[in-house]
Amino acid sequence: MILSKARTSVSSHGDRSKLHSSSQSKRASVPDLLRLLEARDYTGAITLLQFKRLEDAGDRKLMEWLAYAHFHHGEHDKALLLYKELLEIPDTDPMYHTYAAACLFYMADYSEAHEAALQGPECPLQIRIQFQIAHRQNDETKLLECHAKLGESMEDQLCLASIHYLRTHYQESTDIYKRILLENRDWLALNVYIALCYCNLDYYDVSLEVLDEYLQVHPESALAVNVKACNNYKLFSGKAAEADLKALEETLKGPTENELVKHNHVVFRSGENALQALPPLLGILPEAKLNLIIYYLQNNELQEAYNMVKELEPSTPQEYVVKAVSYASLGQEIENAEMLKQAQHYFQLVGSSASECDTIPGRQCMASCFFLLKQFDDALIYLKSIKAYSEAQDEFNWNYGIAKAAVGAYQEAEQALLLVSNEHYRSDYYYQAWLCRCFIMAGKASLAWDHNVQMEASEESFSLLLLIANECYKTGQYLYAAKAFDGLERMDESPEYWEGKRGACIGVFQMVISGKEPKESLIVVLELLRNTNNSQVDYISRIMRRWGRENGLLNFSEF
Repeated sequence: MILSKARTSVSSHGDRSKLHSSSQSKRASVPDLLRLLEARDYTGAITLLQFKRLEDAGDRKLMEWLAYAHFHHGEHDKALLLYKELLEIPDTDPMYHTYAAACLFYMADYSEAHEAALQGPECPLQIRIQFQIAHRQNDETKLLECHAKLGESMEDQLCLASIHYLRTHYQESTDIYKRILLENRDWLALNVYIALCYCNLDYYDVSLEVLDEYLQVHPESALAVNVKACNNYKLFSGKAAEADLKALEETLKGPTENELVKHNHVVFRSGENALQALPPLLGILPEAKLNLIIYYLQNNELQEAYNMVKELEPSTPQEYVVKAVSYASLGQEIENAEMLKQAQHYFQLVGSSASECDTIPGRQCMASCFFLLKQFDDALIYLKSIKAYSEAQDEFNWNYGIAKAAVGAYQEAEQALLLVSNEHYRSDYYYQAWLCRCFIMAGKASLAWDHNVQMEASEESFSLLLLIANECYKTGQYLYAAKAFDGLERMDESPEYWEGKRGACIGVFQMVISGKEPKESLIVVLELLRNTNNSQVDYISRIMRRWGRENGLLNFSEF
């Protein structure tokens, strides 16, 4: 949105040689001020204007220019204070209400911005501000009303393009920017807006190509460099994106304090410093809220993520996805069926939408929808379609592995689960349980047992031991079933664990006799039987010892 505040020159003549003279008139400094503004040196302009105000603090023109410089420097609060001062002057210009509304809008105080705009005169700028406010407040009626009042001026069309962009109508936004650029070839900044649209359309290479034309002229642009960094982040890595921001700092010969830079540093560094950098940007950068929620999700702070997302009324695919993931994560954690139903609904909305159904995120959403419905065959159809693009992602390998295991493809499931590298995921009980099930079903019970041995005693380790015991018994891997039932029996003297252990021990004995199990396994079984105080133990052990002696198994005298 272009907020035009042009004024006639404060001066059109003057002696530059008198710039530093204490008797210099305020008219003589204007050419230098205009040069500073044309060069976008707002810090220099602010310094010059503040110096001039020492001579005449009530000069209206100086206050206007100072407010203008503060506004374009991003210091909207300081600009607002100046406009409030100007509004107190008798017979003041009512347009100051409109300019104050623009400041309040950028400060995310939309209700006050709306009230301030209404106090100003009816004009195109007032309509543009109200148009933007209506979008932020989700007031569709007011949005359509303002849309109908927009004209064909460049400012109005640029405002419309920005609304299309904010509502994720990136192609419509691009069409407007391209049309204006064709008529105004020297408006290079439009390349940045077009590049932003292409970036959001996932055309990262095209975005970089369009952006390059602007960066060749303005390599110091924080916004343009950030867009370039975002493209390289998507195409390559956070490290490549950080290199772009580092180059910006070197160009500007110092650290950048731009809000976009602060925000993107967090993203490029996988959430580092998120709790310090993102909260102050809430309400300023729409992405800040989503990325803070994502940070909470990645750090398993599910309640915090849910608290932030529950009041969010999603309007973009990204917002729907973040809300769906938040509901699904907490819903599974606390076993809340209603949350899971909501998550499934949000995933389906995105995955079945015309704009997203053929994209990778859209197919991920459909896979998640079927996953929550436990329709794993359907989930795998979508997961297989994006496998080539997602194999480096832990989340994909987790879901693909579990879905494969759920349909009985244990070997492929094992391969996928072993690709998960995130230690937080690998220590999760559900990961351990599914991986152990895959090992057992593939005849690798020893690997499942090793996972169990490495776990500390807890309710989860007890559940994993129970899984190993039952699954090994079902698959005829009786030695490890016996070990698992022995562990269960020592933690809980329930008769059913003894019965399971007894059956597993006899199963090992039968396999030793038939030559399917090494004779030495009988020694392990007799050791396990010693741990049970039951009258049946002596009878079973006596038969096993007799067979062992008769078949030359040494060291049986100690049993």
